[in-house]
Amino acid sequence: YVAAIRAGQLGLDVTLVEDDAYGGTCLNHGCIPSKALISAADVAHDARTAEHMGIHADPAVDMEGVVGWKDGVVDQLTGGVEKLCKAAGVELVAGRAEFAGDRKARVVHGGEGQGSETVEFEHAVVATGSRPVEVPGFSFADGPILSSREALGLETVPESLVVVGAGYIGMELSTVFRKLGAEVTVVELLDDVLPGYEDDVARVVRKRAEDLGVEFHFGQSAQGWEPAGEGITVRTEDEDGDVAEFGAERCLVAVGRRPVTDTLNLDGVALEPDEDGFLPTDERAQTELDHVFAVGDVAGEPMLAHKASAEGEVAAAVIAGEPAGLDYQAVPAAVFTDPEVGTVGMTEAEAREAGFDPLVGQFPLRANGRALTVDDTDGFVRVVAASDGEFVLGAQVVGPEASELVAELGLAIEMGARVGDVAATVHTHPTLSEAVREACAHALGEAVHTLNR
Repeated sequence: YVAAIRAGQLGLDVTLVEDDAYGGTCLNHGCIPSKALISAADVAHDARTAEHMGIHADPAVDMEGVVGWKDGVVDQLTGGVEKLCKAAGVELVAGRAEFAGDRKARVVHGGEGQGSETVEFEHAVVATGSRPVEVPGFSFADGPILSSREALGLETVPESLVVVGAGYIGMELSTVFRKLGAEVTVVELLDDVLPGYEDDVARVVRKRAEDLGVEFHFGQSAQGWEPAGEGITVRTEDEDGDVAEFGAERCLVAVGRRPVTDTLNLDGVALEPDEDGFLPTDERAQTELDHVFAVGDVAGEPMLAHKASAEGEVAAAVIAGEPAGLDYQAVPAAVFTDPEVGTVGMTEAEAREAGFDPLVGQFPLRANGRALTVDDTDGFVRVVAASDGEFVLGAQVVGPEASELVAELGLAIEMGARVGDVAATVHTHPTLSEAVREACAHALGEAVHTLNR
C-alpha cells in the first residue's frame, strides 16, 4: 500500500488490488498484532515479578480481552490505510491479481459468481508478500498445529506449547506465551537461537528465555506428531538418529517464510522467480522487466516490513520518473524478544571480510543509569567503524528498546557519519541512548563510564 499511496501523491493513476486485508501481513497478521501481544504479556509479567521493587501483584490475564484489544489496534491501523489510499486517489479493488499479458492483469474476485476483470497497466508493482513455511508432517490444516497467524489469534492460553524453530518468530512468541502462563518447549535444528545473529547477541536472548522457564532442545529435527490424550506428542530426531518426544497441548511451527509467487501467473509476463522463489530486483526495485517492480518479501531477504515500505516508495518514485534508489546497507533489523535486538550494517566479521580494518566500541547496559532504573540491564551496544576514517559501518544492540536505539546508528551509516560525530553529540541523561554515545566513544578509547581497552 505504501507504493500505491506514494504513487498517488506523485500524480500517477493507481489501482491497488488486495485479496485479503489492506495493510498486508505485517499489519494484520504479523508485526503489529505480535507486538501488541508482547506488550500485554510484558505488563502482566512485569507486575507479577516486581516484588524486589516493592510491588506485589498477581494479575489475571483475560486472553479474550487481550485479543480484543490487539484486534482493535489492527482495525485502527487498517482503517487508516484505506483512508490514506483514498485520499491519495488510489482505486481500491478487492480480489487476487495475476498477469494476463505484458501490460494486462486479471483480477479474480472472491465469492460465487463474482468472476474476474482485466486491468491494463503501464507499470506493475508486485507486493504479494510471503506465507509461513510448513514442515513435512505438520500441516497448518491440522487443529493442534499453529502457524504464527493462528497463534496470534488464540483466545485462550494453551497450558503447554511446543515451538518448532528458534528464529525471530519462534523466540518472540515462545517468550509471549511463557509470560502468559504456558509451559513452553522450543526445538531447533541448529545449535542456538536466532540463527544469523552473532553468538553473544543470541546468548543474551536465550539466557533471558531460559530464566523465564522456556526449555530448549537444540540439534533436533521435527519429524511428526500424533494425538496423545487431550494434547499431542511431537517427535524429533537428532543427527545420530535418536528420537525424542515432547508432549504439549498445541504446537507452533515457526521455521521461516517463503515468498508468494504461485498466484501471479508469471508466465503471463515472462518472469521467473529465482531458485529461492523470489523475484530478483535492483536497487530501484525493478525486476528484469523494466516495467515490472517487486517490493517486500516477494523481492528477497531481508523480509522486513520497513524494507518493503522503503522499496515501495522507491518503486513509486522511479515509475514517476524521479531519481531514487535504496541503500540496503543502512536498513536496520529488529527482533522483539526479551530483551530486544536491533542491528544495522556490518558486523565486525563482515567488515573484515569486506576489507576493512574495523574499529569496535562496546558499552554494557549494566553501566547505564536508565537501564538500571527500568530494571533491565542485560545486553550491550556495539558499534563497528572503519579505522581508516572512522566511518560507522554497522551496529548491534541487544537490550531494552534496542529497536529504537538502532535508528540513530542507521542514520549515522546513511549520512556517512564518523563515530566521533555520534560521540560528540550530547545525549539526554538519563536515557538508554547514552549507551550509543558511550559505545562510539569507546571505539575511540574515550569512553567515560566503562573501561577503555
